Amino acid sequence: MAASTNATSHSEFARCFECNQISAFAPFHWLALAFKDMARAPILSLIYGLVFTLIPAAILYFAYASDSHLVLLPAAVAFALIGPAFAAGLYDVAWELEKGHTPTFRHSLKSMFRNPAGEWGFAILLMVIMIVWMRLAALVHALYPNTPNPSFEELSAFLTLGSIIGGVLLVSVFAISAFTPQIMMERRVDIMTAVVTSMHAVRNNIGAMIVWCACIVTLVLVGFATGTAGFIVIMPLLSYASWHGYIATIKTKRPRKYE
Repeated sequence: MAASTNATSHSEFARCFECNQISAFAPFHWLALAFKDMARAPILSLIYGLVFTLIPAAILYFAYASDSHLVLLPAAVAFALIGPAFAAGLYDVAWELEKGHTPTFRHSLKSMFRNPAGEWGFAILLMVIMIVWMRLAALVHALYPNTPNPSFEELSAFLTLGSIIGGVLLVSVFAISAFTPQIMMERRVDIMTAVVTSMHAVRNNIGAMIVWCACIVTLVLVGFATGTAGFIVIMPLLSYASWHGYIATIKTKRPRKYE
C-alpha cells in the first residue's frame, strides 16, 4: 500500500484531494493492467481506438496541408496531452471493469456527460494552450538563420529558445492534465479542484510522472511512426493506464491494488 502525502483540503482557489506516494516504476504496472482491460473488453477498445485514430490522422493532414513542419511537433505533443481529455468513454470502460461490471458502449457514451461543464471546459482550455503553443513556435521560427546551411552556432538561439518554451509548456500542460479528466468524471468536481489536485499529485510524484510522461511520448511516437494506425491500440492502452494511474495516485477509500 502506498504511503499518502499530506495535502491541504483547501487551497487559495480550490480544494485539493490528498495523493499517495507511488513508486517511480508504477506506470509500467498501470500499462500491464491496461493490457488486461483491453483483453477483457476488446470490441469496445477497438471501437474507441478507431475513433481516436482519426485525431492524429487529422493532425498529419493539417501539417501537410499547411506545408509547414512547425506545427507538427507541438501538435503531436498537444495530442498526447489533449487525448485523455476526450477519453472519458474509455475511462468508464476501465471503471466498469474495476467494479466487476460488464462495460457497454451506451454506458461509456453517457460518461462523457457526467460532468459536461468541467470536461468540455477543460478540453477548451487545452485547445487554447495548444493554439498558443503553435503561435509561439511560429514566432520562434523567426530566429531561424537565413543561410542555406546554418552552423550549430547560428542555430543556437533558435534551438535554445524553442527548447525552453517547449519544455515549460510541456511540463505545465502535463501537470494540469495528468489526472484532471479522471477526477472530474468520477467525482464530478469543478475544474479548478481537479487541476489543483492533479498538479499536487504530479509535484509529489516526480519520479513516477517522468516515467509516465516518457511512456506516453514513446507510444505516441510509435503511433505516428505507424502512420497513425498504431493508435487503434495505443489510445485505449494509454486511457486505461491513465485510469489506473489515477486510482493509484489520488487518495480514495477504495483498496490499493494498483501501485
